[in-house]
Amino acid sequence: MARNKHPEQTIQRILDTAAQLFFQKGYDKTTLQDIIDATKLSKGAIYHHFASKEAILIDVVDRMGEYNSSVLAQVRDKKGLTGAEKLRELFRASLTLSFQGKILHMLPFLIENPKFMALQMQSILREAAPDYVLPILREGIADGSIQADHPEQLSEVLLILSDLWLHPILRPSTPEQVRARCAFFNQFTRQYGFELLDEDLTEAMATFSRT
Repeated sequence: MARNKHPEQTIQRILDTAAQLFFQKGYDKTTLQDIIDATKLSKGAIYHHFASKEAILIDVVDRMGEYNSSVLAQVRDKKGLTGAEKLRELFRASLTLSFQGKILHMLPFLIENPKFMALQMQSILREAAPDYVLPILREGIADGSIQADHPEQLSEVLLILSDLWLHPILRPSTPEQVRARCAFFNQFTRQYGFELLDEDLTEAMATFSRT
């Protein structure tokens, strides 16, 4: 059998195809055979790169995370905003990205997957908080728009609350419960000199709630 000279292209092909199928059919209704048929690759070629359909899903989500990181970096590096203004824009971008159609079709499975939830927590503590939120908090402290004595810890708490506790799909809730949590979140952040959730964003989150 001829050796694949471009494995990265094969991996990209598998991930592109799987993401489209997960989006169209949902993760649970997509079989490995569907991915094999759509890519026109052999089962051996798929298993050479991925041990399971779950492994493919994790890589698909990781790749979406890479795109999200590029968007958040643009907000972090934007000029002409105070730290508090930049933080509001960052959280709006982050929450908006999390409601994109493709990821929403995968979330019902992901929230039941301990591996995904562990990866989500690692991403918050190792990447999102120190790379995106913490620099903005420090900017806000320097320009006076944010009052915080422990910015590193605050960066982690803000993301854990917004990405896990506030998320209406990761934590199924009624619209009223989502609005109440958003109000509490704003009350919590107000002590540091800012609010992150305006009425439009709160209502957008409530729209995605489910009982």
